[in-house]
Amino acid sequence: MLKPQDIYVLLKLVVVGDRPWSYADLAVELRMSPSQVHASVKRALEAQLAVRQEDMIGPHFRNLENFLIHGLKHVFWAEHGNMTRGVPTSSSAPPLDTMFIPLSSDEPPSVWPDPEGDVRGMAFAPLYKQAPEASRRDQKFYELLTLVDAIRGGRAREREMAIREIRQRLEKYASNNEPQP
Repeated sequence: MLKPQDIYVLLKLVVVGDRPWSYADLAVELRMSPSQVHASVKRALEAQLAVRQEDMIGPHFRNLENFLIHGLKHVFWAEHGNMTRGVPTSSSAPPLDTMFIPLSSDEPPSVWPDPEGDVRGMAFAPLYKQAPEASRRDQKFYELLTLVDAIRGGRAREREMAIREIRQRLEKYASNNEPQP
């Protein structure tokens, strides 16, 4: 059974590309334990969202895209909360933040709750609790996570834009390093 952190790990593997990685390195970057990363990769392989080729494991880009677009919001739906300090996400964060103007000036942005965040907004539970901290160190990873959040909990137009952007980004990453099943 997939867990939200499995998608979190897969999105990091998308960004890592063909750069060599170890479970220990990913664990540090993702703020997880190596055993959690290993278990996530194992579940992703079983779900056919990742593929092993020789000594390399990477995302199965077509299957991952299909899951992100059609299944994610039904399995790992968005949980909203109260006003809090945090890190912008969904259409309130790059790359979608420049494409959308809030419906009203009173509409607060969506944020991952984080005491180190610099924006006050409506709480939006991240895919994995360590996302705010891990995303501060990797802009490309942060942007994939925010696009996924727009798919999980955005309005129809935000979802459409996020899906288009996810497709383009996955296609770009895949053209550089997709292992063939």
